[in-house]
Amino acid sequence: MTKQQLFDQIQKKQSFLCVGLDSDLKKIPEHLLESDDPIYAFNKAIVDATAPYCVAYKPNLAFYESAGLKGWLAFEKTVAYIKQRYPDQFIIADAKRGDIGNTSEMYARSFFEEMKLDAVTVAPYMGEDSVKPFLYPNRWVILLALTSNKGSHDFQFVEDKNGERLFEKVLRASQTWTTNEQMMYVVGATQGKMFEDVRKLAPDHFLLVPGVGAQGGSLEEVCKYGMNKTCGLLVNSSRGIIYADSTETFAETSRKEAKKLQVEMAEMLEKYL
Repeated sequence: MTKQQLFDQIQKKQSFLCVGLDSDLKKIPEHLLESDDPIYAFNKAIVDATAPYCVAYKPNLAFYESAGLKGWLAFEKTVAYIKQRYPDQFIIADAKRGDIGNTSEMYARSFFEEMKLDAVTVAPYMGEDSVKPFLYPNRWVILLALTSNKGSHDFQFVEDKNGERLFEKVLRASQTWTTNEQMMYVVGATQGKMFEDVRKLAPDHFLLVPGVGAQGGSLEEVCKYGMNKTCGLLVNSSRGIIYADSTETFAETSRKEAKKLQVEMAEMLEKYL
């Protein structure tokens, strides 16, 4: 999916919502545990309920890999279902890969050639040659830049002798590797006004923004400081949508939560775009 196609979907749905499919066997409704594939059954219900209100899905690979082969098969079935039933959705493998070049090439082959996903999250620590293998035509690298966890301060804000912080160095250097048609950045919603600093260096890139909802990030702040002329935001919500209800009506509740966010996002688009 191209940058323009993604923006077209945002305008069409008046939403920049990404639903995180962090599907945990210990948290999904108990009645689903009786099915042959509980994780897939849960995901399918969530996707059917939320698809009208979001433009992207982000399965977190850790939740599938933790269940072994069954989990990986559920991941593959989920991706196939979304692509078949909702082909306008942008699908992100939240895998946080990043290794020496030939290893990254294998990861990229898995996500982009085998599964034909739209994007994969990548860690920048090992530098250019660990990221470039992911640069496929019409596919996206989503590079970790400024994350929402408390530990982000351990390294991401460390300054060099010129006062440049590490996250700023990541933003600056990585833009020499490719264009904003192939690269996005992860910027946590809890960083608030720091979005201004990100936008000084990456004014035209899309940002994948986790941390709204359960982690306490403010959608208003994210939009005020982070939105650009093509919206430039994919705001992710996981727990606040998929685990809003643990009863047999969980899908309907997730639909309501997604709809609530979509309404707020429509207001933000009108206000800041």
